[in-house]
Amino acid sequence: MICNDRLRGFTRFLCLSVLPILIGLFLTPAKELRAEPRNQRPNIILVMADDQGWGETGYAGHPRLKTPHLDAMAASGLRLDRFYAGAPVCSPTRAAVLTGRSPVRAGVPEHGHALRHQEITLASLLAESGYQTAHFGKWHLNGLRGPGVPIFRDDPFHPGTFGFQTWLSVTNFFDRDPLLGRMGKIEAYEGDSSDVIVEQALEHVARQVKDGRPFFNVIWYGTPHSPFKASEEDCADFADLNEKSKHHYGELVALDRSVGAIRKRLRELEVERQTLFWYCSDNGGLPGIKPETVGGLRGNKGTIYEGGLRVPGILEWPGSITPRVSDYPASVMDILPTVLELAEQEFPSPNRVLDGESLTPLFDREQDPRRAKPIGFRYRKMAALIDNEWKILTTKVDQADSMKLYQLATDKAESEDVSKRHPKRYRELEALLNEFLHSTDASIAGEDYPSGEVDADHPQPKFWTDRADYRPYLDEWQTRWQYSDWIRKRR
Repeated sequence: MICNDRLRGFTRFLCLSVLPILIGLFLTPAKELRAEPRNQRPNIILVMADDQGWGETGYAGHPRLKTPHLDAMAASGLRLDRFYAGAPVCSPTRAAVLTGRSPVRAGVPEHGHALRHQEITLASLLAESGYQTAHFGKWHLNGLRGPGVPIFRDDPFHPGTFGFQTWLSVTNFFDRDPLLGRMGKIEAYEGDSSDVIVEQALEHVARQVKDGRPFFNVIWYGTPHSPFKASEEDCADFADLNEKSKHHYGELVALDRSVGAIRKRLRELEVERQTLFWYCSDNGGLPGIKPETVGGLRGNKGTIYEGGLRVPGILEWPGSITPRVSDYPASVMDILPTVLELAEQEFPSPNRVLDGESLTPLFDREQDPRRAKPIGFRYRKMAALIDNEWKILTTKVDQADSMKLYQLATDKAESEDVSKRHPKRYRELEALLNEFLHSTDASIAGEDYPSGEVDADHPQPKFWTDRADYRPYLDEWQTRWQYSDWIRKRR
């Protein structure tokens, strides 16, 4: 009798208390599952492709390229379909990632310029707050042009001078069988560059997990930048394309595979729920590749139209970011303020202009708010400003009445100038863009810094073949496929 009474009591407890909870969980639609409260500083992994266009993913509907790992990441994270580079070329965007500022403010208006030592970088701030900071892959912020070569320890603009405690880095784009610089020491590797750099980065991650240290890892690919050279296996689905397009897409197959390796390893180490994984590209897609790279947008790399600025953007953080697709306009300038908020770290110079804003309000929302801070762009004689669904741009900043207005919500291809139909909005945005240009003029002159001017020793870009410390390697490197033609032409 006693046993039966206990059994009946336990059954009643299940029916009244536990079963309703279980049934509710099974019946709740996935879209209604909200992110969990965050209670600790996360690890951060920032990954950036080199020249991957907005249309070059499976989830964006590319007709040939399959990217199952990026697709899975997008499905389980925050997929930003209006994510923007800092500029339509690579070095400026990298400066924007590290500073949270328009790259022209940081002295990087064009590819191959060095980041000013006077800038405050995300890596240095996180290192000060206890993160282990590391950079892997393409750097291109030390003032050197030409195909990527190992960075030396005595380079005054190596990643360590900007807060990276560990680095395995090259000056610019890098391809199969790369030479890399580990804290200044040359190391040779074999295989696809994406596989190589991710393998090295994940070995470092595993050591930090073992030591129980929060980590900040920056992985900057050299893919799919030219010259294009992928394995035959990775090119198998593109045999009917021309050689350039075939190898371009083959490189993206390898890149996607390496993204899968990152996601898998985080789960093996059981730190995926403690790690924010942020993926993007450094500028819009390349012209001359078939099928096209920008998903029907106007323009390509080097232009301030959407095809030159809009790039893939995904944030994955299981349990802390509600999976969804967002049309919120965001940019790489938002990375620094977002990460600093998560790391509970203040930006130490409140009077210095930051162009980004934190994206944490997007993490557990089902609807997009309106962006409060417009996104400005400045490149050569071109400039643009995005204010939610509106975009104003000019390709001739020194020419009056050259601005055009586009309504991106209904015209993402920027096919119709609507300035005459919306004269009030045009005047408002024209004033905002001019304000942005005047503000960046002041930053370019160094007015953001305590001294009020740019350091006198800040260098101008140069080719690494013209630097004395690289000349002893020219004969040896001329035998390597990625350098041979280029060194001959420079000589």
